[in-house]
Amino acid sequence: MPFPKATDVNLQENEQTGLEQLVRRHNVGQQIALRARIVLAAGQGKTNHAIAAEHKISINTVQRWRNRFAKAQTISYDDLSIEDRLQDEPRPGAPSRITADQRCRIEALACELPEDSERPITEWTAREIADEVMKRKIVDSISARHAARLLKRR
Repeated sequence: MPFPKATDVNLQENEQTGLEQLVRRHNVGQQIALRARIVLAAGQGKTNHAIAAEHKISINTVQRWRNRFAKAQTISYDDLSIEDRLQDEPRPGAPSRITADQRCRIEALACELPEDSERPITEWTAREIADEVMKRKIVDSISARHAARLLKRR
């Protein structure tokens, strides 16, 4: 059974230059750099199989980023930069109910001494932090487990 024809990626000069600069940058994530290499190779006319073999990745990955970049080429660079074109799509699921500001305030609370909050303890526990967060009205409600999970990530 023949494979479907790969999406053509015709890179303009500014796209080519932007992708090459992205690949050479030291502070770019490796996923983004790999995606840029995929698009550059596709722009040179390489097949999905050749690109997949060269970078030791699946053909599905090559197809995905070739197609996404080709689709994104219809959007102007004022609206979507080259690096933004290579970002992951938003994940499914409900948005977080705790904002970044609230997270910062919870972390700051965890750095305080419990005695300063008139707590008769020497070290914070998940339950004590959750209670204090609700007492200070940082969030309406939070479980001890969720408070501990937020702090563990930091």
